[in-house]
Amino acid sequence: MKYISTRDKSKNFEFKDVFIKGLADDGGLFIPETLHKYSESEISDFKKLSYSDLAKKIIHPFIGNFTSEGELSKIIEKSYSVFRKDNVIDLIKVGDRSVLELFHGPTLAFKDVAMQLLGNFYEFYLNNENEKINIVVATSGDTGAAAIDAIKGKKNLNIFVLHPHNRISPVQRKLMTTGKDENVFNIAVKGNFDDCQNLVKSMFSDKEFSNQINMSGVNSINWARIIAQSVYYFYCYFLAEDDNQPINFSVPTGNFGDVYAGYLAKKLGLPINKLIVATNQNDILHRAISKGKYEAEHVSETISPSMDIQIASNFERLIYDLNNQNDSETNKIMLDIKKNGKFIISSEKLSKIKKDFLSAKITETEVLRIIKETYEKYKVIFDPHTAIGFGASKIKDLEGDIVTLATAHPCKFPDAINRSINFKPSLPNEIKDILDQKENYDIISNNFNKIKQYIKNKI
Repeated sequence: MKYISTRDKSKNFEFKDVFIKGLADDGGLFIPETLHKYSESEISDFKKLSYSDLAKKIIHPFIGNFTSEGELSKIIEKSYSVFRKDNVIDLIKVGDRSVLELFHGPTLAFKDVAMQLLGNFYEFYLNNENEKINIVVATSGDTGAAAIDAIKGKKNLNIFVLHPHNRISPVQRKLMTTGKDENVFNIAVKGNFDDCQNLVKSMFSDKEFSNQINMSGVNSINWARIIAQSVYYFYCYFLAEDDNQPINFSVPTGNFGDVYAGYLAKKLGLPINKLIVATNQNDILHRAISKGKYEAEHVSETISPSMDIQIASNFERLIYDLNNQNDSETNKIMLDIKKNGKFIISSEKLSKIKKDFLSAKITETEVLRIIKETYEKYKVIFDPHTAIGFGASKIKDLEGDIVTLATAHPCKFPDAINRSINFKPSLPNEIKDILDQKENYDIISNNFNKIKQYIKNKI
C-alpha cells in the first residue's frame, strides 16, 4: 500500500515513512492512496478471530513490507500482552445502551491500544537501522502517559512530552512524570493543549531542527494509530452484532482521531450507521458538523481535559474527502484555517458529513449529572469523557444499538468524580502508589526557541 499527503498527492510514501514521519513535510496528513473495502463475507469471516488475530488481519495490508506477517503477529502479541483483558477491550451493558471499555491497558486509557503497538513498531524498526529517533509529542492528558509507557527504556529512542501546565488531572500527570527512565523527558508548557500542539507542529515544520534531531511523532495524526484504533470498531461490532439492526458509535473526541478511526472502519466496509462526535463545551467539532462552522474559539478549562481543544488536527483527513480528494483545494483550506482560524463548510459538503456523522455538545453541568445518574441507576462510574459520549448517545435517537466508547478509567479523574457522587474511585493495584511518588518534569514558557533548545540540550 502506498500513501500520499492530503496537501500534495504527487509523491508516494511507504508505511515506514508514514509511521516515522507522522506528519508530511508539506504539513499535510498521510492517507492511503487506495483502500480495500471488505465484502460482507470477508467481514463475516473476521467474526471468529481473537482480538490479536483480527488486528493482524486489518493492520497487515496497511504496512506493506515493513514487517512480515510472522513478525507483525509477534509485535501484536507483545503489545497486547500487557492488557488486563485477554481480548484487550470489554463490551458492557449500561441500561439499554452498550459501552465499549477501552481502558484496560497499562495507563488506563484508550490510547494504550494503539500506543503499545507503535512503541513496538519503533523497537522493531530500530533493531534493523543504525539511527536514533527523538519522539516529540503534545498531550492533553492521556496520550503522553500512553506514549511514555510504550517508549520507556527502549534503545536509541527518546521521548519528549509537552503537556499544558496545571491543566491535566494529577493522576494523568503522575502517570507521565514519576518514571525513572533516562529516555523520557516531561515538559510542562505554560499554556493550553493547543499551544503544546502548535509547538510540536512548528518543530516538524522547522526542517533544519526536525532533521537535526531525527524527529518523529506519535500524536493522533500518526496513521499507525488510526489503523490500530479501527480494529476495536470491528471487534465491537462482532460482540454486539444483531443482523437485523445497524450499529452506531458515540465517541468522545477533541482531536477527531478516535472517531476518524471509526470512519476508516466504515470505509473498509464495516456496516456502521452513524458516528456521533461527542464534545465538551470546547465544541468546534460540534459546531462544524451541526452548523458548518469550523471556527476556533477560546479554549475553556473543563473536567474533561483531554477534550479541551479548539483545533482538531485529524479533521483535515475528512476535509480531504469532502474535497473529493483534491489536494490543492485541501491545502488552500488548511492554510486559510491557519491564517484566519476558521472554515465555513458549504451546504453540499455539510450534507456529505451528515451521511456519516452526527454531533452533540455536553456541558459541564450535564457531565456531572450523567456521572451521578449512571452511578445511582446502574452502579457504573464513568470518567468525564465517557460521560460525554454516553450523554451524546442519549440525545440522538437512532435505529439500532448505540455503543459509547469508554475512553478512560474513572480513577484518573478523582476530583470530578467526587464532585458528582461524593466518592473517589480507587486506583488499580498496578498504579495504586503513584500519587506518592516523586515527579520529574520541567516547566517552560510557551516559547518555540526555548523548547527547541531544551530538547537539543537533552539529546
